Amino acid sequence: MGVKVKATLGTEKYYTEVIAGENTLITDEPVDKGGGNKGFNPFEILATSLASCTAATLRMYIDRKGWDIPVINVEVDLENFPQTKTAQFCRVIDFGTTAISEDIRDKLSKIADACPIHKILTNNIDILTKI
Repeated sequence: MGVKVKATLGTEKYYTEVIAGENTLITDEPVDKGGGNKGFNPFEILATSLASCTAATLRMYIDRKGWDIPVINVEVDLENFPQTKTAQFCRVIDFGTTAISEDIRDKLSKIADACPIHKILTNNIDILTKI
């Protein structure tokens, strides 16, 4: 599945409108980085991609199985280490007050790792740039 987004940044630092199909979101930088903090920063967008994809993938599986799990919470912390060119995502998943057996918990852990964004982030990535 191909995805195309367009980011447009004018003269207001660093307020950026990003369009994907019929949807628009705003990204910005925090005030301490010179932005206006009017939207998610790029690191937050990256972590959001993993969190939302994980939640959606789990919901699809849970619904297909017919399990009564009404709430899926996915929290992602992203740490970037530019000096070593590494990053670490810490993903914590919980299901609110719903009691989950260990067997189901193990299955859901495997399904979380099957989310498409998780797969992209753990594979080789090429970035081709044209100017």
